[in-house]
Amino acid sequence: MANILIIGATGSVGSVTRNYFLENTTDKLTLMARNARRLGHINEERETALTGSVADTSTLLEALKGQDAVFAALSGNLRSMASSLVNAMDHSDVKRLLFITSMGIYNEIPASVGASGNLASNPVLQNYRDAADVIEASDLNYTIIRPGWFDNGNDTSYEVTKKGEPFGGHDVSRKSIADLVVRLAHDEKLGSRDSLGINRK
Repeated sequence: MANILIIGATGSVGSVTRNYFLENTTDKLTLMARNARRLGHINEERETALTGSVADTSTLLEALKGQDAVFAALSGNLRSMASSLVNAMDHSDVKRLLFITSMGIYNEIPASVGASGNLASNPVLQNYRDAADVIEASDLNYTIIRPGWFDNGNDTSYEVTKKGEPFGGHDVSRKSIADLVVRLAHDEKLGSRDSLGINRK
């Protein structure tokens, strides 16, 4: 059993990942969201809810107490959010960070998949790349997760590519992302200090 902090727990990936942890592990979850009321029913035996954001240092430090791993699925100014999170984790001595960015931030998408989704041709991806750069410069045991376009498929059929390898495909289910997050949270060596692409097989 592990203690897992999910930041962005009401988002589409965060909520699916929360449910996947509940269904497939005995982990205890701390759910952090800007509006915790949107979390719905809380399993009081296994879940704790906190309202706050990564920019709120005091709430973030409180949320980090006793955690084994942090999963962050955020939107907004990701460089600033990543910096706040890295600093707070350093202060709290929590080392395992799993952080969602996007495929294409290293221009790793081959033409056969759709190279127009690369940073070189899609400046929207710079926000995700900026966050990845902050995290990669830290001393945390991080895994950056770069999903393809995610959908509501009920499959966990996926492949993983490492930084520097061509990305394998353009889509993936949220459930597949959740499965990878659970695996990473329970194996500190898997994807350690690496950036993993994930796409449907």
